[in-house]
Amino acid sequence: MEFENEFNNLFSNITRWFQVNSLSLNFNKTHFMHFQTSTNVKNHVNKDFRIKHINKVYSANFLGLILDSTFSWGPHINNLASKLNSACYLIRCLQFLLPIETLRMVYFSNFHSLLSYGIIFWGNSSHSDTFFKLQKRSIRIIMRVGNNVSCWELFRRLNLLPFCLQYIRSLLLFVVKNINMFTLNSTVHSINTRRCFDLHLPTVHLNKVQKGIYYSGAKVFNSLPPSIKCLSNDIRRFKSTLKKFLLEGSFYTVPEYFDCSSSNNPKLETFY
Repeated sequence: MEFENEFNNLFSNITRWFQVNSLSLNFNKTHFMHFQTSTNVKNHVNKDFRIKHINKVYSANFLGLILDSTFSWGPHINNLASKLNSACYLIRCLQFLLPIETLRMVYFSNFHSLLSYGIIFWGNSSHSDTFFKLQKRSIRIIMRVGNNVSCWELFRRLNLLPFCLQYIRSLLLFVVKNINMFTLNSTVHSINTRRCFDLHLPTVHLNKVQKGIYYSGAKVFNSLPPSIKCLSNDIRRFKSTLKKFLLEGSFYTVPEYFDCSSSNNPKLETFY
């Protein structure tokens, strides 16, 4: 009942705005989507608004991202995987026709541009491992090596970040560019701890919220070495130093990144 009231109030306001601006709403192309957790998914329900029939949908394309009602990102990932497969095929067709540096440019224009778009929203989805496999396939094609060759050194030679690190980098750049949207621990309590200048992590219970850009962004930022955190006011230096740190860290997964501060990786000593 509460959802139905909100639904009717919303469409009343939308219709009024259209009328005031001498516009009309095309009900044949109008749908609604009820966002909810996967455990609360209900049967398909349609709504009527002033004798107009409005269908419920479970996914919709919004600015190039396919949103689904449970934020599983499954439809978006399936659609993107198909496009990236096509990009891999294109690179394979050009493999022996172009030098490696030109193939790298083809990778950025046809693969990386798709992979990086909106990655801060869906990059930590349970389905995202698909993209890392596709990325490794494209890297092996560019470098003309077999399927059993480790890709880590290939990423370094091409100066490319693996999928996981691309997600972390994009998330950190979002945090740094929107730092005013986050709260410091020192503003929440007055206790002088070594974490007082870290970003505050609110208490959340839903896994969807923990995977959101604000909670994940703050958590990822707090795990950065102090020498990189202090560069957050200088975006250019922050970006270059961050990329060096990520490439040197040899992180293949997000948990490996979180464990880096407690590891004894000699390559990272200069950052701590």
